[in-house]
Amino acid sequence: MWLPSVRWLRRPTWSVSGPHCRKESILPRLSMRIMRTAPAVVLFVATIACAAATPTTPGPDTSGGNTLHANVIAKTSGDGQQGTLSSMLAAPLVVTVRTSAGAPVSGATVTWSAAPGNGQLSAASSSTDASGRASVRWTLDGTFLATSVTAAIAGSSVTFTALGNGSGDLGGRAIFPASNAWRTDISASPRDTRSDSLIASCGATKGMHPDFGTVYAGAPNGISYVVVHGTQARVPVSFYYGSESDPGPYPVPPYAPIEGGASSAGDRHVLVVDADNWMLYEMYAAYPVNGGASWTGGSGAIFDMTAGTVRPAGWTSADAAGMPILPGLVRYDEVGLRHVIEHALRFSCSRTRKAYIPPARHSAGSQTSENFPPMGMRVRLKASFDISGFSPTNQVILKALKKYGMFVADNGADMYLSGAPDPRWSDDDLHNLTRVHGSDFEVIQMSGFVTRP
Repeated sequence: MWLPSVRWLRRPTWSVSGPHCRKESILPRLSMRIMRTAPAVVLFVATIACAAATPTTPGPDTSGGNTLHANVIAKTSGDGQQGTLSSMLAAPLVVTVRTSAGAPVSGATVTWSAAPGNGQLSAASSSTDASGRASVRWTLDGTFLATSVTAAIAGSSVTFTALGNGSGDLGGRAIFPASNAWRTDISASPRDTRSDSLIASCGATKGMHPDFGTVYAGAPNGISYVVVHGTQARVPVSFYYGSESDPGPYPVPPYAPIEGGASSAGDRHVLVVDADNWMLYEMYAAYPVNGGASWTGGSGAIFDMTAGTVRPAGWTSADAAGMPILPGLVRYDEVGLRHVIEHALRFSCSRTRKAYIPPARHSAGSQTSENFPPMGMRVRLKASFDISGFSPTNQVILKALKKYGMFVADNGADMYLSGAPDPRWSDDDLHNLTRVHGSDFEVIQMSGFVTRP
């Protein structure tokens, strides 16, 4: 029978000196006679000695994960919650720490961590109770919808995820340069000579309708957007109007909100903001494929929000006017958090002319009369309109309409003002904006007409 040499047998690292079987070989203590005649006995003795030295009483894991009986952490409750951005989730995050045999471990330290952009935690660490449980409260981030938190002990960790509900805070960062038309102060611009007839064609007696708020028909009310990091995976996209769309891939996450909800038969806009590269991706009639592994849509457009992208002449976008949608939305982060809007807004008219003016790049109307608004027509709330009777929230919106106005950007119900949904809006308060009528606006002098045959 072949037997290994003494040198080879010195390499194993069984230990009988401590609870974790440290490197203290027992083989040199054994005689050559035993080693040559009964190697199996040596292995048996070493195994029994090591096992006898291992603690049997459960306790906190201080081994750094190198113990034969390492503790294990598991999620108990609080995973997969949804909540309002910048708000504390309804339920705490709870974990349980147990030994490998399933016994609860009390007094174990659980470390909680949330990377930047993932919200705030009530504590960086907590200790398990007699049942092995530890918990923490989680306040969601104000910008990013999808966030995560890690709970860890030595050698074991778990991750909780949550999804925010609302309009992400863009931090007051401007969309497009100060020289861009969206950010131009038009409060003193000349009035168009056909202002009255143009306003009449879009509803002089119609109350301005806030086409946004909290929830309508079971879905967020308004045009949603999602903010992502620059590392967000790009996925393939395909468009029906491919010749006037920017090709993919787009950084659309599988959880991207769809205007009107997942089952909507409406415009189904999807807007994605890459916060790190300050790029905007917009899609019209967007549908996820295979859970968001790819997307299809009617059209798609990409905008550089630092430089200010202009579409080629005659091209559509995700909007009928060939303009971006996001800059024209009433957003909660501007109104409710910073109390100022420093850009123009967007609205719709039911009947539009077969023409457009800059900054619009596309028309979608059928009217030929000059008394109908072209895409890109800009109106402002008259300086004489008294806003003192409105709430502070609505005054922010009305002040912006006096200074920056709003563009005709789509065919739709007359005098419908676009915005992003958020559970923090007050629908009752927003409804007071219907006291503002079409006749309270005037058209800014237009030029640069492009007429569609």
